[in-house]
Amino acid sequence: MSVLRLPSLPASAGKQQWGNLPGAALSLAIAEAASNAGRFTLVLTEGSQSAERLQEELAFFAPDLPVLHFPDWETLPYDVFSPHQDIISQRIAALYRLPQLSRGILVVPIATALHRLAPKRFLLGSSLVLDVGQKLDVEQMRTRLEAAGYRCVDTVYEHGEFAVRGALIDLFPMGSEVPYRIDLFDDEIETLRTFDPENQRSVDKVESIRLLPAREFPLEKKAVTDFRGRFRERFDVDFRRCPIYQDLSSGITPAGIEYYLPLFFEETGTLFDYLPGDTQVFSLPGIEKAAEQFWLDARNRYEDRRVDPERPLLPPADIFLPVEDCFARLKNWPRVVINQDDIEPGVGQTRFDARVLPDLAIQAKAGEPLAALRRFIEEYQGRVLFCAESAGRREVLLELLARLKLKPKEVDGWPAFVESGERLNICIAPLDEGLLLDELALIPENPLFGQRVMQRRRREKGRDGGDNVIKNLTELREGAPVVHIDHGVGRYLGLVTMEFDGQAAEFLALQYADDAKLYVPVASLHLIARYSGSDDALAPLHRLGSEVWQKAKRKAAEQVRDVAAELLDIYARRAAREGFAFQDPAVDYATFSAGFPFEETPDQQTAIDAVRADMLAGKPMDRLVCGDVGFGKTEVAMRAAFIAVHSGKQVAVLVPTTLLAQQHYNSFRDRFADWPVKVEVMSRFKSAKEVEGAVQQLAEGKVDIVIGTHKLLQDDVKFHNLGLVIIDEEHRFGVRQKEQLKALRSEVDILTLTATPIPRTLNMAVAGMRDLSII
Repeated sequence: MSVLRLPSLPASAGKQQWGNLPGAALSLAIAEAASNAGRFTLVLTEGSQSAERLQEELAFFAPDLPVLHFPDWETLPYDVFSPHQDIISQRIAALYRLPQLSRGILVVPIATALHRLAPKRFLLGSSLVLDVGQKLDVEQMRTRLEAAGYRCVDTVYEHGEFAVRGALIDLFPMGSEVPYRIDLFDDEIETLRTFDPENQRSVDKVESIRLLPAREFPLEKKAVTDFRGRFRERFDVDFRRCPIYQDLSSGITPAGIEYYLPLFFEETGTLFDYLPGDTQVFSLPGIEKAAEQFWLDARNRYEDRRVDPERPLLPPADIFLPVEDCFARLKNWPRVVINQDDIEPGVGQTRFDARVLPDLAIQAKAGEPLAALRRFIEEYQGRVLFCAESAGRREVLLELLARLKLKPKEVDGWPAFVESGERLNICIAPLDEGLLLDELALIPENPLFGQRVMQRRRREKGRDGGDNVIKNLTELREGAPVVHIDHGVGRYLGLVTMEFDGQAAEFLALQYADDAKLYVPVASLHLIARYSGSDDALAPLHRLGSEVWQKAKRKAAEQVRDVAAELLDIYARRAAREGFAFQDPAVDYATFSAGFPFEETPDQQTAIDAVRADMLAGKPMDRLVCGDVGFGKTEVAMRAAFIAVHSGKQVAVLVPTTLLAQQHYNSFRDRFADWPVKVEVMSRFKSAKEVEGAVQQLAEGKVDIVIGTHKLLQDDVKFHNLGLVIIDEEHRFGVRQKEQLKALRSEVDILTLTATPIPRTLNMAVAGMRDLSII
């Protein structure tokens, strides 16, 4: 069911302009045009960021259509490193699906569309299907995978890797979301299973898998021979001094080889070769300028780097499609230039009746914060869909709307809303901008909570394997002692290249006692850790094959168990001690949090959530928040203070210096300006009379938050109902003052903020005696 009145597109070539499509109306127009058409739709954007945002919005408005994104390499022209394997996987998967689709949407940045690609016959002819019960020769399979660009490793973690262990073959195909485990019985595939790359455990059975090439170019022997011939023909250089040529000849895929792709084929293809013949094109404003800028950058980088005789370069026209050729190809298809700005209606120009949402931002300082939204709902006669980014944010939005006695119906998505007869609806959608038509309105979170920095992170938060784990070979120096998890302490001698089964590989050479050598594959770098003993020169080298290292590990494990038992006793005693469980402020907390003018970092949000969970629990909090200056520790403290004050408790903020006390006072007073919270400061900037008055108000319960130096620890300072103590930079206080703090620790919640924790505090936090959050 269409919401917009769309003009018909010509069956063949032709150009139209659509205008006045602000906010989400632009993506809705493209989605409805693609849904109504019996053809494929190509969408060209100015850059990668707009392409990713548009892909998410199109998937929301047209959930029944496949919406593909052909990502950019995310490298600059002629870079000396290759794109990430996940990007290559997504590109190959998209190229493989395109010829099979008659309807759907492909979103591409214009600069990405200019890259020359492998011809269509290479990709379509290089796929392989494996079925249960199929005959499989392991060596032939290994050869075929290596020719397709897959890397043989010990353990499979990323796209484009495979491992052979007897009758098991682990494989992470390009374009696949999960890796697969092939279990052979003799030469027959007995089972095919997915597995988790984190723990290497099998998960589900499948009947077949499809393998796509691991690279956008071939690596079999004939292709490499052709590459070498064309390399010598194109470049008048000493190829023996060219790492690209020598590495590829030795079976190593060099970094940056993608910019030599034309040397693998007699002729290259383009993205347009993969598209159906009756494709329709939508282009966003600015793609012409972006294409010209990309070509200018490519030419400049070519001129700057072409003089290196060890790395000769192909001219830009061999690697990229000229801008004029690109737009000449687009003239063969019906094309719509779609614009958010207003245009005059006329021949070939359509103006839509879409409007920008009025200002609906919540005014926290006003007497009625939701007045703008209330007026809009009362005056607007059409149907309304509220959008939240996640299920949690949806609940926050529902609580907020409940203040206006509004109860929207929860719907699954855009089609369910269009078909629904309810006036007010709510759903989860990745939208930043709204939509306003005569008969319906779409209101996301941003117009309500104000313009905040939105950064949807594509990468998961990195997992830290510990400070001693070696993550890069550059961290090692020759002669340094290292620890192998299975063999103990040895000395690093450097990297050596060794050949096995006709394949060269790099190994770490480790020296042990009696001049014994151990060679560790680079792929097993995670088994090596730094030696953290005293002096490197005095590091004791273990003897390979002896029991000394195993005995040392067993002894350490026993000591760990002893410490664990002690910690268990400590936690049991803490859990048995009664504490105050603060009330959950819920809606008020969400409103207070929305007043934070920045986007919380992942670590900061994790710390905020941990502190909140501690305070709502029934045991006293004792948490250390460690983070550098400017990383957002104060906001964590303010959120905690809000929860405490909301439950009728007082908050004491203890700081080491008068200047810091004044800074915190200004920050807290500004942050709590719109709330009935009394904030005071006690420092030498205040007169004796002012301090005396503050002490009296504190004892009477008229002060909610007090900020001060060591004056807060004086005997004459009494609290009416203290619930939370926030300590900033604990290491700046003396032993006597800390003893006074310890007396509080069993009665109130303690939150410690520091950029440089003292060793004892950090040790207690790491050991688990105190909870730790790192920003």
